[in-house]
Amino acid sequence: MRIPLSWLREYVDLPATETGRDVQAKLISAGLEVETVEHLGADLKGPLVVGRVLTIEELEGFKKPIRFCTVDVGQANGTGEPQEIVCGARNFAVGDKVVVVLPGATLPGGFSISARKTYGKTSHGMICSSDELGMGDDGTHGIIVLPPETEVGKDAIELLELVDEVLDIAVTANRGDCLSIRGVARETAIAYGLPLRDPALLDVPGPNAFGYPVKVSDPAGCDRFTARTVTGLSPEARSPIWLKRRLQKVGMRPISLAVDVTNYVMMELGQPLHAYDRGLVQGTIGVRRAGEGEKIVTLDGVERKLHAEDLVITDDRGPIGLAGVMGGADTEIADHDAAENGGSSTTDVVIEAAHFDQVAIARTARRHKLSSEASRRFERGVDPQAAAAAAQRTVDLLVLLAGGTAEAGVTEVVAPSAPHTVTVAADHPDKVAGVSYGRETVVRRLQEVGCDVYGQDELIVTVPSWRPDLTDPNDLAEEVIRLEGYENLPSTLPRPPAGRGLTARQRLHRRIGRALAGAGYVEALNYPFLSEQVFDQLGLEADDPARRVVRLVNPLSDEEPALRTMLLPGLLGALRRNDGRGAHDLALFETGLVFRPRDEQRTAVNLSVDRRPSEDDIAALDAALPDQPRHVAVVLAGAREQAGWWGRGRAGDWADAVEAARTVAREAGAELGVRKGQYGPWHPGRCAELTVTVDGAERVIGHAGELHPRVLKNLGLPARACAMELDLDALEQVGDDTPQAPGISTFPVATQDVALVVDAFVPASDVEAALREGAGELLESIRLFDVYENAEQLGEGRKSLAYALRFRATDRTLTVDEASAAREAAVTLAGDRTGATLRA
Repeated sequence: MRIPLSWLREYVDLPATETGRDVQAKLISAGLEVETVEHLGADLKGPLVVGRVLTIEELEGFKKPIRFCTVDVGQANGTGEPQEIVCGARNFAVGDKVVVVLPGATLPGGFSISARKTYGKTSHGMICSSDELGMGDDGTHGIIVLPPETEVGKDAIELLELVDEVLDIAVTANRGDCLSIRGVARETAIAYGLPLRDPALLDVPGPNAFGYPVKVSDPAGCDRFTARTVTGLSPEARSPIWLKRRLQKVGMRPISLAVDVTNYVMMELGQPLHAYDRGLVQGTIGVRRAGEGEKIVTLDGVERKLHAEDLVITDDRGPIGLAGVMGGADTEIADHDAAENGGSSTTDVVIEAAHFDQVAIARTARRHKLSSEASRRFERGVDPQAAAAAAQRTVDLLVLLAGGTAEAGVTEVVAPSAPHTVTVAADHPDKVAGVSYGRETVVRRLQEVGCDVYGQDELIVTVPSWRPDLTDPNDLAEEVIRLEGYENLPSTLPRPPAGRGLTARQRLHRRIGRALAGAGYVEALNYPFLSEQVFDQLGLEADDPARRVVRLVNPLSDEEPALRTMLLPGLLGALRRNDGRGAHDLALFETGLVFRPRDEQRTAVNLSVDRRPSEDDIAALDAALPDQPRHVAVVLAGAREQAGWWGRGRAGDWADAVEAARTVAREAGAELGVRKGQYGPWHPGRCAELTVTVDGAERVIGHAGELHPRVLKNLGLPARACAMELDLDALEQVGDDTPQAPGISTFPVATQDVALVVDAFVPASDVEAALREGAGELLESIRLFDVYENAEQLGEGRKSLAYALRFRATDRTLTVDEASAAREAAVTLAGDRTGATLRA
């Protein structure tokens, strides 16, 4: 909400020395989030005056239309002679009053004005548009044309209120009252301890039988509807400058007098209004729920199919407006411009000031993806008692500015309701804040907010109509605390209860994160949404289980309507963004939930709010949710080890992705199997299957390796990028996180190297497994340290794998014969299983 300081001063007598920054500090202290203070006209310097166009000469021979004008600016130029100005705009004529900036002035943005020769003429100044003066959009997209009665030579800076300060407030969802000048003025008055001149305190005539007929069929959706009629509006009437400027300062575009007045009152009082062309309304105005399949064309020109829950305004024909959201085109106010184009301007209007249900308006606005200034206010809470005053304020302005006549009839349909009261202990704010405020302070602060307070130790508080968010004792305590100052609350550290901490699963996830970070990976947190198109880009088969997704009814983005079934799409997107911004050496990881739909689809039960859910209720909710296993994934691109004076460096490859999986397995205390595999996005010759043994059966829980070149091209990723993803829950299930102390032997190690020749298609992991089993209990560790291929020495389709075997006994020093025997047993078993032979 944008709040001009000049408008705010009309209702609160702020000290003349107070600046926008001072007011910002006060309001922030009171709990309002004032994001910025905009200084309008801060670098604007005159002379900027009103001029009258005397002559216009069309200059020819140029690519665009150019006009040479003489303009009477009075004595503002010091000579009284007409000012010669070159201008390219076409929306003004001889006799029009315009805004002229003279040489020596400076426009917003530091643009200095001087006499200069252009298009063969010398231009002594400039005729200004609203954009050039930093005024915002006025709908003309051209030169500012002032009312004919504007005095020539008058200072345009003062006339157009070009110098001001505007506070931009981020209003939270519970403070709908602050979406108005009235609400912010009340907060400002409280913050400064000054009286408030409430603009809603007007003399309003009571309802009578002569008003426009209204029928409310849904009092739950509309508990108050006020209708007033104004006739005889002048078709020539225009919004005055002060009205247009205030709308521009709060961020709205002036449209026509009747519409501008309703918008002005909405911004002033916070009550949305709508004006109907009385000549286009047929019969009684009604409020009801829409019929399924009914349609309406709204003011934005879009035909909308209505839902049975939509609250609509109707006449005898059907819907003429989406209640609290947007009016319909059938009863749109027509202005003077429409009349000039062959239509007829509106002279009689019916003004609607109603109060609608917050939830109904919010759902309608979201259902139709149609957020408006009116819906923003209704869904956050509007003061129902302000409807009559807002209607009266609108009538008064239309009569004043358009020469209309207010009809005596007043319609007011009101559903009976009682004021909301809250019972709260006088010392409740003290207990919440840990500060002793005392009863007098509590009562005084609540009264400043607008509450009526009665009682001694137990207070009975009647909350004001403009604060529907005050519903329970804690809300009242918050009001006292914020007005007394959050900065005055003492800082105390909570005392955690003994015997509680992270669960074993949480500790594992943290250990894995620390281990991957220690290995050089950076954690990247991504949104859990994806587009199903990414499965094609990743090369997944049509029947791949990962393609079965859970779709969202109301996604944040229509481009990503499904929940992720794997982490790679999000991580690869992060890799692409970072690479595109110049970070080419990347190693990212993520742990998070993926979502797999269950075979049996269930509907979640609606739980009661008057009691805690039972174990069966919680189990039923869980059963309705998709399976949500936790995965871990890494992606790599570029250099894994940087080049420098110490060496050439090394690019990341498939082995790094596999090692990341082993790092995760070590933290989980699980034995991870690695073997050659082929799946989706990975290169078929550089992909490893990651397996664990569950109940004696081997289970694939993930893959690691280099990504397929086709996938890299589809996703715009750097060449030779690698990735790993595995099911962390499955790994945790077979793991043992019991801390294992390292075994330290006092006996020496016996090292034996062995080089085995096998067929090129035999996985090194199979050879290693056979060596490990054949060596027996004396084997301490085994490491592959060389892979060699040479057709001349080894034969076509053969390779050599060199392993370092370390043998050690826990109770003695091994003899050469014992170590050699273990080595021979290992080689023998490897030969039996894989066809390996010792390399000569």
